[in-house]
Amino acid sequence: MELLFQQLLNGLTLGSVYFLVGIGLTLVFGILHVPNFAHGSLYLIGGYVTLMIMKSAGVHYFIAILLSIIVVALLAVLMERLVFNPLRNAPPIHDKIAAIGLVLFFQAFVSLVWGNDYHRMITPFGDAVKIAGISTSPQRLLVIAVAVIVVVLLYLFLKKTMIGASIMAMAQNRDGAFLVGINTNIVAMMTFAISGVLAAIAASLASPINLVFPGMGHLVILKAFVVVIIGGMGSIPGAIIGGLILGISESLGATYLSNDYKDMIAFLLLILIMTARPKGLFAKEAY
Repeated sequence: MELLFQQLLNGLTLGSVYFLVGIGLTLVFGILHVPNFAHGSLYLIGGYVTLMIMKSAGVHYFIAILLSIIVVALLAVLMERLVFNPLRNAPPIHDKIAAIGLVLFFQAFVSLVWGNDYHRMITPFGDAVKIAGISTSPQRLLVIAVAVIVVVLLYLFLKKTMIGASIMAMAQNRDGAFLVGINTNIVAMMTFAISGVLAAIAASLASPINLVFPGMGHLVILKAFVVVIIGGMGSIPGAIIGGLILGISESLGATYLSNDYKDMIAFLLLILIMTARPKGLFAKEAY
């Protein structure tokens, strides 16, 4: 029984990372209506910026996360302004090709600047503790707690602020939002900035548990696509539920089946859910 609860906790940790990345992905999809394959690059840069700020400047973990959030948010805005916005009226394949180009560019950039080695991120929350007989690390608990806080703050932002309402309106109908006076360019920039913030937070929280390396964004973005497809493209509640389902399934599968096949569980789960409900679990829910 202790092993089961241990793996459920690990699954919640994985799921929290997945749904943070998935929410950013589904927000951008709601604005552009294209899958942003380059979203994993924001996750990659977020992890490296946090690590290198801690190593080079010797600042506290939380300060490094804050600086990483700022850097990645600005990078996401530049990505929208310089790449995706000019391609808004281009054939649909163009923005997908551009996104793949960004993925290759950022991976090559990271390899050039920081090398191809695997790096460990040391935080004040690495020591193991026991809670009700379950052995875990404070870092895993921090991941879950911060993910919950971020989701609550994001919900309040979208529901209670004018910018949030503008994002929701633009996600439903971009042309209609423009006609009623919403500055669609500003909203698109804000949406990309939020996606960058979420990616930086997810990477900074997950990196001390995993490792920091040039390919760290690839598998995460694949899992994030699985999450948003399971939950329904454009649905934030669906991304949250999908992330938790995937994280717990992977954790239990790695323990009771085989760790070698845990990454296949995501795609098996996707096939099963899409067979039962092709449009996703929460496809009818908007923001």
